[in-house]
Amino acid sequence: MTDAPADPPAVLEPRVWLVPTPVGNLGDITLRAVEVLRGADAVACEDTRRSGALLSHLGIRKPLVRLDAHTMSRAAAVLERHPRLAYVSDAGTPGISDPGAELVQAAIAAGIPVEVLPGATAFVPALVLSGLATGRFTFEGFLPRSGRERKERLAAVAVRAETSILYESPHRLSATLRDLAGACGPERAASVTRELSKKFEETARGTLIDLAAHFDGDVKGEIVVVVDGRPVSTDAAGPEAYRAAALALAAEGRVARDIRDSLMAQGLRKNDAYALALHVTGAVPPGNETS
Repeated sequence: MTDAPADPPAVLEPRVWLVPTPVGNLGDITLRAVEVLRGADAVACEDTRRSGALLSHLGIRKPLVRLDAHTMSRAAAVLERHPRLAYVSDAGTPGISDPGAELVQAAIAAGIPVEVLPGATAFVPALVLSGLATGRFTFEGFLPRSGRERKERLAAVAVRAETSILYESPHRLSATLRDLAGACGPERAASVTRELSKKFEETARGTLIDLAAHFDGDVKGEIVVVVDGRPVSTDAAGPEAYRAAALALAAEGRVARDIRDSLMAQGLRKNDAYALALHVTGAVPPGNETS
């Protein structure tokens, strides 16, 4: 009696997995994430050193391929060489404020199925920790560093009725909080969460101007800023709140036009905003503002 011929090995279909990784505590990795990382042909990542340390901690040995904002043009070639590819960002869920979204587009263009695993992300716990409204929110990601686009995004945060969530780097945090205070008004409620799930995790809550003062110095860790929505009634703030916002902007050296635009974004009528901006910058004497 002869042995039956062995079945040929199964051919696995190409697939791309986006695998969330811990934002801090390594114990937050999911069992399924570990399973996918072990089964992939290779692991693509933003930083091979950082991701290599995570794989080493998990006891996984896989080829590591760098695919970050500067090398994502190689995505098609990487997918051809490693048809079953897992992608991880430096922390959290790939595709959120990182180049993972471009890899998804490349995989779709190549006809390769994409699977996104649920898991760690920074902005959801920061939103809940803020104590602000969670029913509706807008995720802004990182603001532009300067220019008109930054001003427009700040103005959008100021007039938005729902909660806004932003990422920011430690060395730009204080400046961004001051810019938010200028756009939204210094008394707008907000929170700053840093070092999520780590030993020195911190969530500070208060007004934008108080938070700017609190974080005016050396700050470490990954930062999530949560800003309360605009009050339902713009009249509820009252003239003193607009005046305080205008004075705060003038103290920073802002010109009348910028102050006017910020006050308008907070709900003040154009003529009133312009008159107040001229007043606080000394362009016209008190009581002589024109409308």
